[in-house]
Amino acid sequence: MNAPCHLLGAICASLLLASNPGSLLAESVRIATFDVDATPPLGAAMAYDTVKRLDELTLRCRGIVILGAELPIVLCAVDWIGIANEGHDAFRKELAQAAGTDPERVAVHALHQHDAPGCDFTAEKIIQELGIQGFTRFEGTFHRLVLQRAADAIRKSLPNATPVSQYSYGEAVVKEVASQRRIKGIDGRIRFTRTSSTKDPAVRAEPEGVIDPVVSLLGFWDGEKPIALLSFYACHPQSYYRLGIPSPDFPGIARFIRGQDLNMALHVHFNGAGGNVTAGKYNDGAQANRMILATRLANGMREAFEKSSKHPLDPADVGWDHIPVALPLAPHLNEADLISKLKSAPPKGYISYADQLAWVRRVKSGHRIDVTCLQIGKARMLHLPGELFVEYQLAAKAMRPDLHVMMAAYGDYGPGYIGTTVSYPEGGYETGPTSSNVAPEVEPLLIDAMKTLLQAKPGS
Repeated sequence: MNAPCHLLGAICASLLLASNPGSLLAESVRIATFDVDATPPLGAAMAYDTVKRLDELTLRCRGIVILGAELPIVLCAVDWIGIANEGHDAFRKELAQAAGTDPERVAVHALHQHDAPGCDFTAEKIIQELGIQGFTRFEGTFHRLVLQRAADAIRKSLPNATPVSQYSYGEAVVKEVASQRRIKGIDGRIRFTRTSSTKDPAVRAEPEGVIDPVVSLLGFWDGEKPIALLSFYACHPQSYYRLGIPSPDFPGIARFIRGQDLNMALHVHFNGAGGNVTAGKYNDGAQANRMILATRLANGMREAFEKSSKHPLDPADVGWDHIPVALPLAPHLNEADLISKLKSAPPKGYISYADQLAWVRRVKSGHRIDVTCLQIGKARMLHLPGELFVEYQLAAKAMRPDLHVMMAAYGDYGPGYIGTTVSYPEGGYETGPTSSNVAPEVEPLLIDAMKTLLQAKPGS
């Protein structure tokens, strides 16, 4: 790490806090919150369509900065389909600079809504380099505007950071939302894919399958007042989409409902390892289902809040660790082949040749993705990349049943879907050549990283 940057960041953060006459001494934990609009304007490109209409609910880029325990820690959630490669790097770097910390202590996650933008500055660079047309969704002017808004909001929030005396943790089972996406036949191979909106009643009738039905809630309190509430739930967030209307979809609406229930706290939602989990069992695509699913998730969030137990929080109870991991490149990805296809094929789909080529160059450059972990007392928040399968989340919780383990996936979106080793020969869309940019050997690398991070103690 760069020691001068550490020192400069710490000095900047201290000066910002000192500018507020009511700021507390550095020995206490404090929380600064930020929340900015991330909704693209009319005519702008989203992941699949251009914006045709703006609706009542906006997309948000929001999060918290944890101060008082070594260098600041930034947690950020964005209502976009994904933030990948150098786009993810830029978010971490700019938010770190704004907070006076290192990029390694910044976690940025998308919620993966489909009526929303995607961000990949590596792909943008490739499109410009090759001089090809039609890939307007990679043009990054709007993404950089939102990033600047978030960085400015962090700078403004630091002098007003709120002291935190306690943290809380609660959880509840969410009923009739999540279901396993991959339906196997008797031969062990994938027979059906239960998509986010499943029309076939026979496929909807299949059992829920492997999911994590629990919504977890991590809270930060100033006495009896909640300052920030962070929720975690693993499921694809789609009810219906492709209407050209930016939407936070049912998780964003559930977040909004809870924000109206408890307006004094900032509600930040993270999508867990929901790569192979959708609402397809409970959603046939009818538009009325969006509010039904949102209400069910909000009910789970409310129950988790009501069941939460509070504990004192001191700086010694807060920790952060990161492990850089080199993810293996999918064997079917070839740079020259992708360039040729990119020049000749129409620009369609979200994980396209441009996305894949960006990831190939990323891996060839020697880039490693940070797997990180926030430690708050007996709570642990793991941060992982891509559309991670739910088995990773279940494995993480099983590693430390003595702790409250939460997971946010959809960090760096460059890898696309990340399956388990056994899932790749099973077939199915998620681990196919159009969807997953990593090789089956990815599982032990991520499992080892999670094990190491979950053994660390605060301040270690």
